[in-house]
Amino acid sequence: MTAAQTVTLEAQARAAIKRGDLPAAARAAQALVSLNSDQAAGYFLLGIVAAEAGQIARAVPLIEAALERGPEAEHLAQLAKLLILLRRDGEAADAAEKAMAMAPVDPLTLDTIGCVLVRLGRHEEAIAPFAAAMAGEPGNLEYRYNLATAKGFTGRVTEARAHYEEILAQDPANARGHYALAILSRQTAQANHIPRLQAALTAANRPEDVLRIRYALAKELEDVGDAGAFRHLSAANAEHKRTIRYDFSQDAAIFDAIERLFADGTSPVEGLGNPDPAPIFVVGMPRTGTTLVDRILSSHRDVGSAGELQAMPLAIKQLVGTPSRVVIDPATIAASGAVDTAAIGDTYLARAAHHRPTSTPRFTDKLPANFLYIGHIARALPNATIVCLRRNPMDTVWSNYKNLFASQSAYYAYSYDLMDTARYYARFDRLMGLWESLFPGRILQLSYERLVADQEGQTRRLLEHCGLEWDEACLSFHENSAAVATPSAAQVRRPLNADAVGRWRAHEEALRPVAAWLEAQGIRIE
Repeated sequence: MTAAQTVTLEAQARAAIKRGDLPAAARAAQALVSLNSDQAAGYFLLGIVAAEAGQIARAVPLIEAALERGPEAEHLAQLAKLLILLRRDGEAADAAEKAMAMAPVDPLTLDTIGCVLVRLGRHEEAIAPFAAAMAGEPGNLEYRYNLATAKGFTGRVTEARAHYEEILAQDPANARGHYALAILSRQTAQANHIPRLQAALTAANRPEDVLRIRYALAKELEDVGDAGAFRHLSAANAEHKRTIRYDFSQDAAIFDAIERLFADGTSPVEGLGNPDPAPIFVVGMPRTGTTLVDRILSSHRDVGSAGELQAMPLAIKQLVGTPSRVVIDPATIAASGAVDTAAIGDTYLARAAHHRPTSTPRFTDKLPANFLYIGHIARALPNATIVCLRRNPMDTVWSNYKNLFASQSAYYAYSYDLMDTARYYARFDRLMGLWESLFPGRILQLSYERLVADQEGQTRRLLEHCGLEWDEACLSFHENSAAVATPSAAQVRRPLNADAVGRWRAHEEALRPVAAWLEAQGIRIE
């Protein structure tokens, strides 16, 4: 095969992939392999075709075959991307690091490396490849958006704002840019984007764009004290709930399965677990102060933050091996009762190892939804610490309802309806009661309101529960320079304040049915 033939076939395959013609791309790539099986390009492009077809497990060995014929940064970066999708985080990190070490100049390769690092929680490291990708292709708004997001997560708010504004200057309808700019910082009556957002909403056509722009408008309107925020949230959430076809029975079935497994106190889970005392689990309903407590703890000299890890849900799913495509479902929970607790602890720690800081003996895992797994955690990691945040039920419901979580995440599907959110809170509250009865003294239930009112006293209580000595730095958590990749990023960079306490009362009339329902369940509304 001549060099010219190789170049032509590779170009044909890449062009076909770009226009979405996967059969044509596969034919050109296979021809490359048939003509010269020692060349990497054919295997790589076959792998990309498989990935584009959604066949991730088939794509990985093809790209690995390409790498066996000589490492290239582009191939390593794409392999890292696929490994992340398969939740093989350690291997993904290794591939991304090797790709970066080869000093790539291709913007797509650089952006891919940055995206992998973000998925690994390494936001600071992601800035360099994102910046290089944007420098190589300044007009690519996707690259600029990724860089802006990393800048925002790492506290470079002014730079992030400038990038988002540039995106909107080039594409005024860019809904992701509008939403990101709205949540980047608190808006004021003197400085906000409300008129621009109203114009963008009028022009928006795609449902996902309308969703983001309405959320952005609601956020900015609430910031300036305008009750019109509720109207936009109500419209956005009602439409999105219809889109995802959510019914609360889906989550109720998960709670029921957990209670069946553990309620009698004689779960079939056996074994002594893994004795490692390093993990500190910060759990609770979302938007209740989990990021704040994570920042307080990770300001301690002996604690680093591993972020919101999927390590426990994935460890159980891996060990159970149920065929469903979701991480948690009733069948997976039921089957988890037969898994040895030491295996759960070992598998969790192996998965967490790729995310936990190496400079501290303890680490936090602040996935809020780990409250569903407290029974597994308590037995699989008997020396781990568990802290559960509790916030006023009405503020909890309101803060969940008004926050745009990952719109395709099953964890938060309840949050697009006020009464569904109230029902979810009630089941959360009931489950926490079960955990307290099964594991007395094991879980610190920390009140967000009490923490705000008595920062030092509650911080001392928190550290004592975690077995940590007093560290004054925990009171200055807002000076912690680590990245924050949650909706609370702006809040936790400010000193502790009571701004969010009682926020639901601004919409008390609209929330009255929620308050009445919660009180009927015996849940106290203060």
